[in-house]
Amino acid sequence: MRVIHRSAAIDPENEAPSAPREHVLATDVDVADSFGSQARGLMFRRSVPDDYALVFPFEEADSRSLHMLFVPFAIDALWLVDGEVTKAKRLRPWVGLGWGTADTIIELPAGAAEDVEPGDIVEVVE
Repeated sequence: MRVIHRSAAIDPENEAPSAPREHVLATDVDVADSFGSQARGLMFRRSVPDDYALVFPFEEADSRSLHMLFVPFAIDALWLVDGEVTKAKRLRPWVGLGWGTADTIIELPAGAAEDVEPGDIVEVVE
């Protein structure tokens, strides 16, 4: 599995969408698809590889929160609705907190989603 990012950037010369730029955010992907794995998330891990993502799928879009309790490293978090980024935020170790509307949340190592912005498309592909 991979996590792919497609930018929805605007071409500044003609103010029209530019050709989508695509790059891989992660190639080592885990899916938190049970209550226990979603509650645990990245807690109690010392680190994650640079090409890692933890994906939280939900049945429908709703207000969703993330916390960094017992996570000793920073992460980038993406909130998605139907593959479109609704929010991207860097969460600080131990004390970070984030809220957003999502049917999917993706957690990545800090810096991995630096160029991802609301409106971009992010997909998990086989």
